[in-house]
Amino acid sequence: MKYPVLLPNIFDHPFTYFSSLKLKAGDYVNVPFGKKTITGVVWDHFEANDNKKFQIKSIEEKLNIKPLKQQTVDFLNWFSEYNLVPLGMALKLHFLSGKAFEKQKNSEYQKYQIEIKKEQFNLSGEQENAFKELVKNDNSFRVHLLQGTTGSGKTIVYFKAIEKITLQEKQSLILLPEIGLTGQFEKKFKSFFGFEAAVWHSKITPKRKKIIWSGLASGEIKVVIGARSALFLPFQKLGLIVVDEEHDQSFKQDEGVTYNARDMAIARANSENIPINLVTAVPSIDTFANIKNKKYSFSRLINRYKDANLPKHQIIDLNQNKLAKKTFISIKTLEKVKEHLDRGDQVLFFINRRGFAPYVLCKKCLNVFSCPNCSINLVYHKNKKKLLCHYCGHSSSLKRKCTKNDICDFVFSGPGVEKIAEDVKILFPNQKTLIFSSDTMNKASGKNTLDQIISGEINILVGTQLISKGFHFPNLNCIIVLDIDLTSRGHDLRSAEKNLQLYHQLSGRAGRTGKPATVYFQTYDLNSEIINQMTNEDPFIFLDRELELRKINNLPPVERFISLILNSSNESKLEQESLNLKEFLLNKINGKVLGPVEAPVYKIKNKFRQRILIRAKKTSKIQKNLRKILKKYNLPPEIKLTVDVDPISFN
Repeated sequence: MKYPVLLPNIFDHPFTYFSSLKLKAGDYVNVPFGKKTITGVVWDHFEANDNKKFQIKSIEEKLNIKPLKQQTVDFLNWFSEYNLVPLGMALKLHFLSGKAFEKQKNSEYQKYQIEIKKEQFNLSGEQENAFKELVKNDNSFRVHLLQGTTGSGKTIVYFKAIEKITLQEKQSLILLPEIGLTGQFEKKFKSFFGFEAAVWHSKITPKRKKIIWSGLASGEIKVVIGARSALFLPFQKLGLIVVDEEHDQSFKQDEGVTYNARDMAIARANSENIPINLVTAVPSIDTFANIKNKKYSFSRLINRYKDANLPKHQIIDLNQNKLAKKTFISIKTLEKVKEHLDRGDQVLFFINRRGFAPYVLCKKCLNVFSCPNCSINLVYHKNKKKLLCHYCGHSSSLKRKCTKNDICDFVFSGPGVEKIAEDVKILFPNQKTLIFSSDTMNKASGKNTLDQIISGEINILVGTQLISKGFHFPNLNCIIVLDIDLTSRGHDLRSAEKNLQLYHQLSGRAGRTGKPATVYFQTYDLNSEIINQMTNEDPFIFLDRELELRKINNLPPVERFISLILNSSNESKLEQESLNLKEFLLNKINGKVLGPVEAPVYKIKNKFRQRILIRAKKTSKIQKNLRKILKKYNLPPEIKLTVDVDPISFN
């Protein structure tokens, strides 16, 4: 009998194989492919154009693994169609390590077994009401937003919802945007539930992956805390999905297979017919639009846990208050910081730039140091004594021979966290200062550093946006925002929304234990409306205005955007091919085709980049149409095309 078998590779269709075994859709099988044996899955449909004449090979064996559920097959089919991703690549996300895993010994799952809770948490009246809303109709698909002020106890509310699902012997998935620093979250989970959740991300060992993958397939593991890729795991009896910090851009996968994990989580919940809870202090504009359209239900936590006050906000006018000598920090800011330190408060200087300086040039030869592989400046990292490219990872030394037959005399322009930290150490030599960025916190020592911050051993933090990602620092009561003038400018259509989310999250790190707290904004711009909008206690007011602007201009989420990014090492061929593709699309697609234009970052890893933007009504099923059209277009082998549905960045 013939069977369609989908393989985890670039092909967009299953292959036909023969077997005398009785097989069904979802069965894992080993099949010959070329000179190799590959694990694939018996799929639910044959290749659409299956009238070619070719020799049909035989399936070698059926694996002793619980079959992939039809709901998961449906989800992967939908995922492929929505994101214009080859079907085999969607399956590859499910396999992750290139293969499926058989059931392990029961002892391997012991640490994840449910136990009696160790600690009791009492919900406030507001939390209790939110919990009741959360678990309404929890046996069928629905999307519910839990919006709450930072520090209002949203996590405990959805833990209660997970507890209910777990007691029904069902599985739960918690998606987090930053999985590398979840020590605090794991501790909170264990203290509430009394057992450990399985943690899934790219850094866990192959052995641990094998245990978790098979434990979920067999139903032995009940809760997973995971990054984007956890969405494709083989849950046997999934009962609930939670997307924490649902607004976070980190849920968007930009390399390889492009997709938004939040949106795909909603699709998976739909295919499983289960509830999904989106959790945030400031919803994404897409989620907010669905609330306004009554597609999603929602509940809100207005008050902070134990009635802790939100931080106050104060503007420091840089036109009136001079910067301290050779620093980017004003004298008035330093006075405020000293007051807070004298009270025993922890202080955060916030600047959303990694490294020491984003711009380095030689005063003698006027050479600006840029990346040889990308059209971007190299950033000087003083701690590493290197110039680094944040796109391709290229690094080079500062030791350069000047074109004027001398040694280069460098000027470092623009501050990064390292420069601010250096200034702070000079200004406050008796205080313990720490840089909090992806360069310093993704190491094995990250957990110990967090413990030092929480215990109050660190007096001053200098951090990037990583620090806004849901950390709980009980002593932090003073935040200095140094780059508000930089982040409030730009041509990103989502910049206002992103800034609202960033500064709400950032403010939420302060004053969480009830002590008075203040966020100070250094600015040259006396129009404080931007700051007032971003710091308003009710983000729905801002989102209402923003959504009206999007409607007037037919911008997402009103219209669907699809980016086509073409790249090649041959610049002239790329330019011509981009124009050819646009011409090919123009009369075939039900939407506007804009471009091609050079991408803002025109060259990355020695590949030049052109962008075409398609705008269409959300009801036009644009992806299905575009998929058919692109299959008919013969792209030269030296040019690569990436499709980004619902882009959130236009670099």
